[in-house]
Amino acid sequence: MRSVVVRAPFLLALVILGGWAVSVQAQSSRCADCHIANQQSAAPNWSGFALRHLQDWDFSPHSRNNVGCEKCHGGNPNTFEKFQAHQNLLPASSPASPVSRVNLPKTCGTCHTGPFVSFQKSQHYKLLLSGDDRGPTCSTCHGEVGAHLLSPASLSRQCSSCHGPGREQERTGRADEARMLMTEVREVRARLNQAQAIIRRIKDQALRAKFEDQYRQAEVPIIEAANAGHEFVFDNLQERLDRARQRTEALMDALANQ
Repeated sequence: MRSVVVRAPFLLALVILGGWAVSVQAQSSRCADCHIANQQSAAPNWSGFALRHLQDWDFSPHSRNNVGCEKCHGGNPNTFEKFQAHQNLLPASSPASPVSRVNLPKTCGTCHTGPFVSFQKSQHYKLLLSGDDRGPTCSTCHGEVGAHLLSPASLSRQCSSCHGPGREQERTGRADEARMLMTEVREVRARLNQAQAIIRRIKDQALRAKFEDQYRQAEVPIIEAANAGHEFVFDNLQERLDRARQRTEALMDALANQ
C-alpha cells in the first residue's frame, strides 16, 4: 500500500477519485482518507458494498460529527501504515467484532444511549441475542453506516417483512400502527422546529431565554418517544408523544401571543 500524505481537516474540498466525488469538508478520518485515496488497493474486494459503505459514511451525520471508522471498527486511526492501521481489526462475521450483528447495538449504544437502553427491553433484542437470524439489529432499520431515519412508509414495509399477513410472526395492524406513530412523531418534531426558528428571532434576551426553556421542556418527551420506539412498546411511545404534542402546542400558542 503506497504512502498517503493527507492534511486534515479539509475545508470546502472535494476529492474526485475513481469516478465519484467525495465531500470531505466536515470529516478528518485518516481511515477514510486512506481508503478513498487507495480505492483499488486498500481492500481485496474494493467494489460494490465497500465503496457504498465509505460513500454512505462520508455523507452521514457520523462524518459531519467526526465519528471516524475506528469508533466502530477499531484499528489505529493515527497512522497511514497499513499493518499498524489495521491491527486488531476483525471482520463483521467474527462474533468478537464490534460491528457483528449481535454486538452492533452495544457499539452504537456507546453514543446512542437512550435508544440502546430501550432496545435492550425489546423482544427484538432477545431474538437477536438468541442467535436467530430474524432478530433485527441497528443496521436493519438505520443502514450499515449512514444513520438513516426511516420514513413512515419505509418503516411500515420493514415491520411487514416479519409481521405482515402470512408471515410466521404475523401481527395484524402492527405495521400500520408503527407508520401512524412515526408520522405523528415527525409532525410534532416539525412543529418544534418551527417554534425554534421563531425563538431564535426574538431579540429580547430574557424573553428568548424563557421560550428556550419552554422549548426544552417540550423537546424532552419527543426524545423519550423516539427512544421508546426502540422498545417497540407503542403504548409507551404514544404516552410520551401526547405529552410532547401538548407542550409543543402550548409553546406555539405562547409565541403567537407575544
